[in-house]
Amino acid sequence: MLDYDKEADAYDVTRGGEPRAAAAADAVLSLIPAQTRRLLDVACGTGIVTRRFAAARPATRVWGADLTYGMARMAAVRLPGAVVLADGRALPYPDGVFDAVTSVWLLHLLDRPEDVRAVVAECARVLRPGGVYVTTVDKAAAHDVGSDIDAVLAPRPRRPAPDAAPLVESYAAAHFLHPAGQARFPGQGRSPRRTAADLRRGWFTRLPPGDPLTERFAVRLEALPDQELPRPEPVFSIRAFRKAG
Repeated sequence: MLDYDKEADAYDVTRGGEPRAAAAADAVLSLIPAQTRRLLDVACGTGIVTRRFAAARPATRVWGADLTYGMARMAAVRLPGAVVLADGRALPYPDGVFDAVTSVWLLHLLDRPEDVRAVVAECARVLRPGGVYVTTVDKAAAHDVGSDIDAVLAPRPRRPAPDAAPLVESYAAAHFLHPAGQARFPGQGRSPRRTAADLRRGWFTRLPPGDPLTERFAVRLEALPDQELPRPEPVFSIRAFRKAG
């Protein structure tokens, strides 16, 4: 797993920057009711998307929470006084205080099913009855776009997707969160050189930096043509759930 304290300063530039943030924010907001007045963004990262929630909905108070100090520090600059350092599995808020809760790029990072269930449970807990929870799902699958990069990486060891949509739906249902819509948005296409660099930095959870297998995959990626040319963009999926009540 990447060290997100170390990643924080360069995170936005290396993850598609403002264009991807705008696409993500627009997709999430398309699923959040216009009357929403209190929104919490769990795992807000640098706040690049969270800030757009606040800008697009001036009548909505927006808060962010992140587990990593480096990320939360950057988010606090974008959302002064509205960011807390917190674990998504144990949010520091009372029950039922938010009209909407979001988690963009969180569930896929969690190794254990019980951690994914805990995050969904906490998001449900702080959500008021009738409120909406919105989260990204199936992130890893979205990156497989049929490119030559995907062909090189196809034999790599993989873990079961912790954010698979059917799993997330089942965890949500256990906390009275019912499907309320979905959306999609484009991401950033990978280039071979960039993918090799990410691989060596620990981007792929089953290929740790310095491992001989990791290096073999990196070398194969570096042998592909058009090293700087991004391959087709992935298309990411978002699901919305409404809390019964």
